Amino acid sequence: MTNSYLNFPDIDPVMVSIGPLFGYGPLNIHWYGVMYAVAFGIAYWLASRAAAKPGSGWTKEQVSDLLFFGFIGVIVGGRLGYVFFYNFDQLLAEPLYLFKTWQGGMSFHGGLLGVLLAMAWFAKRYQKSYLELGDFVAPLIPLGLAAGRLGNFINGELWGRTTDVPWAMVFPHAGAEPRHPSQLYHVALEGVLLFVIIMLVRRLNPATGTLGGVFLLGYGVFRFIVEFFRQPDSQLGVLSAGMTMGQWLCLPMMAAGLGLIIYVNSKPAAAARGAK
Repeated sequence: MTNSYLNFPDIDPVMVSIGPLFGYGPLNIHWYGVMYAVAFGIAYWLASRAAAKPGSGWTKEQVSDLLFFGFIGVIVGGRLGYVFFYNFDQLLAEPLYLFKTWQGGMSFHGGLLGVLLAMAWFAKRYQKSYLELGDFVAPLIPLGLAAGRLGNFINGELWGRTTDVPWAMVFPHAGAEPRHPSQLYHVALEGVLLFVIIMLVRRLNPATGTLGGVFLLGYGVFRFIVEFFRQPDSQLGVLSAGMTMGQWLCLPMMAAGLGLIIYVNSKPAAAARGAK
């Protein structure tokens, strides 16, 4: 290991502290919570712009309902996914652990499943094609993911594996060895680059369902790559075939994305083109 590394920015996880209030201590507003708000703000802005286009078939009410139920899907699915995928032994030992959200623990893949279920309910209620809905939602997610990962970085959590690359950092509570700032790799790949790719594909007027497939495949590939640099979860470590839980969960995601792209662009399925 080299002694040359970057200093982790000394950012207080608490953005603003107000109070004490009514004798109960201060109200702390954390950067991580603010990043969640930013994520949904970005999604609402992008969705509203898309809905405002002539002939979009979307109303403001539908956009609000979609994001509300999507938010519920993220929170409920994210928590269930973390507990069942990453901490199932803890759940068996302490069933109430499922509800101890203040202890932290959210899973992207669980949140994705929650969103997919919310989309199915929304599509049925508003009589919308599920594939068209997927194309509408796909561009809304990556920049929100980037905001969330930036919140992880500010909190100094989900750090990377030890390394001697010049941009390595020593994270609080992670020992004295420099590590990959893997949170920023998430931001760059799953956030910014994936958003750019989706928007470029959308300009090609692809077959309906293509953008949803691109999101699934793109996120799966980028997350799979970043997992090589991210420290595995301490309670799980590296699993069979030398892969982490995150990588194993990405495999069906990549397969589904690739399969969807191939299916909707086959001759029978690509008759109606023009993702919205």
